[in-house]
Amino acid sequence: MSEKKAPSVLQGFKAFLMRGNVVDLAVAVVIGAAFTNIVNSVVKGVINPVVGALGTQSLDSYSSCIKEPCTGTGASATGIRILWGSVLGATLNFVITAAVVYFLMVLPMSRFLARQEARRKAKDGTHEVMEVTELEVLKEIRDALVAQRGSGRNGS
Repeated sequence: MSEKKAPSVLQGFKAFLMRGNVVDLAVAVVIGAAFTNIVNSVVKGVINPVVGALGTQSLDSYSSCIKEPCTGTGASATGIRILWGSVLGATLNFVITAAVVYFLMVLPMSRFLARQEARRKAKDGTHEVMEVTELEVLKEIRDALVAQRGSGRNGS
């Protein structure tokens, strides 16, 4: 009896790492981290000053008190507050990040892949037309040769 040798843990790990989707995921995480820094800068440098023109400079300071007395900030705060400003800031960060990723990465890549697919289909379609045309020409040559042989036998 021959026993199959089970793949080692190291071989399994290597196979896992060599899969394309793992590499794609790693690239996405790195790019996402870079975009997070850009988005945070946009929020701090552009959105917060615009919000500051209407109220406070930071979205984190917006809150609503649901149980009085709401005084103080941080550890010395009293009462019960809903910090909806920080939720709004996180939502803006998410929307901006998603928009940047979609418009700068997903949309151009999907357009590129659609163009590649259209080129491939056009190439395949041209190839099929050429094959059909060549086949028709070969049939015509065959028919002409058969007709020539037939007329050659009758004439002899």
